[in-house]
Amino acid sequence: MLQVSQARVISMAEQKHQYNSRFMNTLAVFLPFMAWLPQVNARTLRADMFAGITGAVIVLPQGVAFAFIAGLPPQYGLYTAMTVPVIAALFGSSRHLVSGPTTAISIVVFSAISGYAEPGTPEFVSLALTLTFLAGVYQLAFGLARLGVLVNFVSHTVVIGFTAGAAILIATSQMKNVLGIEMPKGESFYHTWELIWQKLDQVNLAVLAVAALTLLTALLIKKINRNWPNLLLALIVGSAFAFGMNDGTQGIELIGEIPGNLPPLSAPDFSISTLKEIAPNAFAIALLGLIEAVSISRSIASKSHQRIDGNQEFIGQGLSNIFGSFFSSYAGSGSFTRSGINYDAGAVTPISAIFSAIFLALIVILLSPLTAYLPIAAMGGVILMVAYNLIDRAQIKHVIDSDPSETIILIATFLATLFLELEFAIYLGVILSLVIFLGRTSAPEIAVLAPDVDTRYNRAMLTDVESKPLDECPHMKILRIDMSVYFGSINFIQSKFFKISEKEGRKHIVVMSDGINFIDLAGAEMLCEEADRLEEEGGGLYFAGLKPAVYHSFGKTHAIKHIGNNHFFDEKPAVFKSLHRLLRKQGKCEGCELKVFAECRAVQTK
Repeated sequence: MLQVSQARVISMAEQKHQYNSRFMNTLAVFLPFMAWLPQVNARTLRADMFAGITGAVIVLPQGVAFAFIAGLPPQYGLYTAMTVPVIAALFGSSRHLVSGPTTAISIVVFSAISGYAEPGTPEFVSLALTLTFLAGVYQLAFGLARLGVLVNFVSHTVVIGFTAGAAILIATSQMKNVLGIEMPKGESFYHTWELIWQKLDQVNLAVLAVAALTLLTALLIKKINRNWPNLLLALIVGSAFAFGMNDGTQGIELIGEIPGNLPPLSAPDFSISTLKEIAPNAFAIALLGLIEAVSISRSIASKSHQRIDGNQEFIGQGLSNIFGSFFSSYAGSGSFTRSGINYDAGAVTPISAIFSAIFLALIVILLSPLTAYLPIAAMGGVILMVAYNLIDRAQIKHVIDSDPSETIILIATFLATLFLELEFAIYLGVILSLVIFLGRTSAPEIAVLAPDVDTRYNRAMLTDVESKPLDECPHMKILRIDMSVYFGSINFIQSKFFKISEKEGRKHIVVMSDGINFIDLAGAEMLCEEADRLEEEGGGLYFAGLKPAVYHSFGKTHAIKHIGNNHFFDEKPAVFKSLHRLLRKQGKCEGCELKVFAECRAVQTK
């Protein structure tokens, strides 16, 4: 009885453990932070805290700079860096991704709204918040619809080209602050440089000196020690220099004091007219933000060996932007700089991003009065440094040296960013990526195979005739298709079949199918048509080695029943034995001297 009672207790404990496991797994679907929260301990908290302090120091000058780029008051960049990373960390899948304001999205925000409102005004801020809310809704919808896989079809070259173009646009937009000349707002890239050339005699040397010193200081500090907060130190040097030489006659304008408070509550504009106006721009920002976040998280995951869930990342980014729009934050995404520093600083869990937001809030509350002495020219120098760092010269060279198709995407996206609307540049890059992807998959690799007697192992195998001259059966063609048979590739495959049967006169076509990963309805219909055509001409279409999953989905289309079960073989030798009997029955083997198959040589021996 005691043993029975003990067994019953153990069984109940196991059931309780299984129930708890199922409950935690279900909870993790809606609250993903529950998956890593139990791993938090004193050691991880200490590591995450130090990484968070580093991140806060880094994002302080960046947040102000990015807000300037977006056309918003400087505090909005800091509000975004306090709010967005917390939600993204809790509901995303990456342990090291740090979200917040980014350069590329900031410039798209400015481009999207500057046509409707004056930058820096309450109307502009309201539109930015609405834009952020809509972008978050798009991203959340993509995640809930499990569309995270779509990012895989967008070449990372789009981001590289867009970011390089955005860097030049950012530098161009700061020329008025760096040179101290008056420039009209909203001018195109070409027209801006034309005006700069015309007004070179109006350059304010004092303003230029402050900007140049700030930029050179940032470059020098980065060269001395990459771990030092070069942008923050450069701002301090530039501000001190401006303070020492500014007597009120030099024309050195100051930013003014940033409000030293936590992100205040805000309300996006939900009027139908406003939503209609900015919905297309919000979609572009949502798409760019998702590409950035997933690309960065996967890049860092390759080092940390963590698995990234694209759908969960979509949800995390969407919720962070929706939530942020009600707390004075504009559209954010993953930051490569801050995420990389977060990983290098030893962060273990997403709590590091939360620590970063908390420490940034403390710094802003304590040090906000000092921003009153921050010159706009020094901020311009910092933004030039940010723009310079955006251009990934090594990746650009790698793309140009490696792949002509990717080079086309890179150049087209780059030029579109400079000379067209930024939203269109994003769409153009994405469309080009998809076109090139479809172009590659629409012409699958089709290898022609022939029997090859391998004397080393004394066995026959199939070898690509391109790699070795081999005799082929005059009545049979053996092919290997190394890609999916779908609506985009059926024309290419059908043309190949027609050429074999009509121009080469081979009516029996054998498809080695172990390289086929998918056959859609259009592909199945095409294969049925070809099977019927070859059968009418006295031949047939045969398949060997179809993967079980492909065979199952292929069968659902009723194609296997239409073509005939006797045309499908699990093993390669079986198809050749069957066809050899058929060809002999048709009298095709009479007088053939090639004897390419073992069956042919066996008959000759008899």
